[in-house]
Amino acid sequence: MRVINANAHCVTIAQRLPWLRELFRNAEIAFCDGAGVQLASLFLNGKRLHRTTPPEWVGNVLQQLGPEASVFWLGGEEHVVAEAADIFARRYGCRTAGWRNGFFDVNPDSYDSKALLAEIWRTRPSVLLLNMGMPRQEKWLWDNWDKLPPLVAITAGALVDHAAGRVTRPPRWVANLGMEWLVRLSREPQRLWRRYIIGLPVFGLYVLRYKIVAMFKKSDGHQGVAR
Repeated sequence: MRVINANAHCVTIAQRLPWLRELFRNAEIAFCDGAGVQLASLFLNGKRLHRTTPPEWVGNVLQQLGPEASVFWLGGEEHVVAEAADIFARRYGCRTAGWRNGFFDVNPDSYDSKALLAEIWRTRPSVLLLNMGMPRQEKWLWDNWDKLPPLVAITAGALVDHAAGRVTRPPRWVANLGMEWLVRLSREPQRLWRRYIIGLPVFGLYVLRYKIVAMFKKSDGHQGVAR
């Protein structure tokens, strides 16, 4: 099972990455992971999607599964991912199948990727947490899904940093107001300025264009019926 998460950044880059759009079409579960997608859904079809993000729910799910959950962590710095795996195992009672930092050659034919797949097959985790950032983690999943043993793969983004205590989430009311992006931008301006300062307006334009095209199609359909 593939569990993926859609935010404004993901939707924007999916406009130029056909494989990413296909991943969302084929994934078994897709979550709304941001206020931008939530507002876009409300604007386009009147539906207010429930917004959630992996740091809010992954730990609770693992706690319910307890030792039945065997987790392989993929992504993050070596010491960070090792720390995150240890903390989650102690806090939620899940087992750690293994971990791998995110600094490797993700090309499907590379030695690194083949060795990683062999390690995942050897450890046979029930849950694979992908923490390599977007769209790198999605591309690795797209390239390797058919080569993995049966498991639940979750594109978890920065979960590894949250789990290790390297970053903290703002209060829930900030997320409810749709302002979490501003908190993240203030913390990491050099890394995130392009995603939010440029990316959010571009996302808005894509949404508006989609709405206009849908309106014209609907209008043409009505005219065709009348004729």
